[in-house]
Amino acid sequence: MASPGTAPIQVTLDASSNGPAATHALLAAMLRANVQVSDLIFSPGRPPQLEIYGELIPVQGPGLRTLTADDTRRIASDLIGNNKQAITTLREQGSCDVSFGLPGLARFRVNVFIQRGSCAVVMRVIPTVIPSFDALGLPKQLAELATLRDGIILVTGARGSGKSSTLACLLDRINEQQTCHIITIEDPIEFLHNHKRGTIHQRELHSDTPNFAQALRAALRQAPKVILVGELRDRDTMEVMLEAAETGHVVLSSLNAPDAAKTVERIVNAFPGNDQCAIRGRLSKTLRCVISQKLLPRRPEGRVAIFEIFKASPRTLHFIESNGLTRDTLLEIMKNSSREGMQHFDGEIEKLVRAGTLDTETAVAYASDPQDLQKSLDGKSAN
Repeated sequence: MASPGTAPIQVTLDASSNGPAATHALLAAMLRANVQVSDLIFSPGRPPQLEIYGELIPVQGPGLRTLTADDTRRIASDLIGNNKQAITTLREQGSCDVSFGLPGLARFRVNVFIQRGSCAVVMRVIPTVIPSFDALGLPKQLAELATLRDGIILVTGARGSGKSSTLACLLDRINEQQTCHIITIEDPIEFLHNHKRGTIHQRELHSDTPNFAQALRAALRQAPKVILVGELRDRDTMEVMLEAAETGHVVLSSLNAPDAAKTVERIVNAFPGNDQCAIRGRLSKTLRCVISQKLLPRRPEGRVAIFEIFKASPRTLHFIESNGLTRDTLLEIMKNSSREGMQHFDGEIEKLVRAGTLDTETAVAYASDPQDLQKSLDGKSAN
């Protein structure tokens, strides 16, 4: 059944399709239903669903019904195909990631997982065109990152906040501006990059390499100038990332962390206690920028991205090295460092409220410090 207030979307299927072609036809019909689709979800006991602006909407049409466990197992099988590594991973670990493409229509990052003994499938839609700075609403000062000669650039935020798109955009800018060798290590490959001024090679976990850390170590022998690691998942990958940055490489990656302070904390805490002081020192010398991002509901519909930017400076270096400094300390640094290209979430939220893009209720709900933001908005109103 549809959620209260959420009307099902009607689609038309090619009734003559069967086998994998039927799955492809269903995916194509769901994509055509709305240009703002971000995810396709297939779960036993539910009809196929679309995620649009963060809301799940069921799909209806002739021949469509509530999915059974056999339906979702068949869809999963059609998407995984003959990928033996993915089949093994699903059997042994209960979930697997694969990439899947509908030629001329879309590419997907697919996660298949076992729940209550049956398969469920979530498919993230990957745009066929690498988004531009303007399309993503990226702050203009981030363009200068394309000129870096070494160091670490991290994009952080919750899952689904657009980290992959931001990384792809930054990498594309480097590819356009630098004559260099670029290697990406992804799980799975999402955006497809062509050679521009740079020469770019994209490696995918499982099909091209067994894990991030091993691929990153190999990359150090493959003469890249720029390395993109899709996600920092473990200590070994973080260790090799630091080594790569220390030896003159630009390393881009993502981390599931809400802000710059938590990003530093998660990296440091991945290491044993007696190593953490040294890790802070190494990170302070190699970290160039942390871009943290959120997606907020905008007025009258849709979502808008906001960005918090933490950049290398003498004061931020001291923040990383000093275990006792808090997020409040970091916020003060960012608030007072706008000339250096830094910005913080609540400052950006306030700008959107004043521009009429966000209503006050939404702004306060998503603020890092709701009381302080409300006080600031009330003060502006009084003036």
